Amino acid sequence: MPPVTPLTPLSVAALALLMERPMHPYEMYQTLVQRSEDRMVKVRPGSLYHTVDRLAGQELVRATGTEREGNRPERTTYEITERGSLALSERVTEILATPINEYPEFPVALGESHNLPVETVIQLLRNRISLLSADLALIEAGVRDLEAKKLPRKYWINVQYSRALREVEVTWLESLIDDLESGELSWSEEKHH
Repeated sequence: MPPVTPLTPLSVAALALLMERPMHPYEMYQTLVQRSEDRMVKVRPGSLYHTVDRLAGQELVRATGTEREGNRPERTTYEITERGSLALSERVTEILATPINEYPEFPVALGESHNLPVETVIQLLRNRISLLSADLALIEAGVRDLEAKKLPRKYWINVQYSRALREVEVTWLESLIDDLESGELSWSEEKHH
């Protein structure tokens, strides 16, 4: 039996879709996009086909047949295997239970921002807030769309999580800018050696 390599986020998403029902990779891609999960997981049709191939090689999914609609290329439908179902639940359990520091770059830059002029930092943080706000507007539109489609909330709690993180970051950054502008947080303190 081939070894199972650690499941990537896209592998987790693919296996989870096949837990619902057998599908072909393009249908999986359309479902991810419809559920806005393409925002959580980098997904292109090509990478999804590659992922499904790899899962088949590890015997986590198996082909159940091919179909052809009109003059379109053949589409192979896959289903999850018992082994795939076990690998999925183990990986989801591990991810949910264990926080991992993914070493984002932003906290590093924040920690070194005192090396830039305070006016520059304020401007850069304002730019970041406006990008985050634009992202939030997209997420809000996505949420309204998902609610309108009556998609059960269990399928998109990850979207709500992303929205909450961005909202917290915007609030925190606005408060930081206030502290910088009021002088509450001084940029001109003596350097400590």
